[in-house]
Amino acid sequence: MLNKSFSRPNFSKKNLGGFTLLEVMIAIFFITVGVLGVFTLIQQTITFAAISSSRLVAAYLGQEGIEIVRNIRDGNWLEQRTNPEISWNAGLAAGDWEADYNSQELTQSYGGNFLNLDTKGFYSYAPGTQTKFKRKITILAEGTETLKVSVLVEWSERARTYQFIVQENLYQWR
Repeated sequence: MLNKSFSRPNFSKKNLGGFTLLEVMIAIFFITVGVLGVFTLIQQTITFAAISSSRLVAAYLGQEGIEIVRNIRDGNWLEQRTNPEISWNAGLAAGDWEADYNSQELTQSYGGNFLNLDTKGFYSYAPGTQTKFKRKITILAEGTETLKVSVLVEWSERARTYQFIVQENLYQWR
């Protein structure tokens, strides 16, 4: 005959498989720290992306300032074909200036106006939506054959002021 013995389950306190209050609190702490870490990482990523985007716009605005001055110089060379009296650096006097992408002349800068975004998506001083960017074009004459052009683009973002500077020398090489 088979001898089957059944034992009673032991229900003493040390064999229960539940969690204690301390274990639950520690688990909640680690989950909270993990979630907060993820949110902080997401926030920093969004902030870095916004600042990087603004730096890219500032780089383009700085290069555009150089190109405006270069176009004025090149336009003077074209004018010299019909009027040899025009100097290669006419309209490019030393000082602080502002100019639009579609302008063939510089405007005196008095402390930096904000650039506006027009309806076509271009930055200019014409009426439009005001942006956070200011651009100042500085021209210094270095001798009779060289102009040192420096473009400063500044903006404020998240309670900090940022600057981007582009410099180039333009020559009378003709």
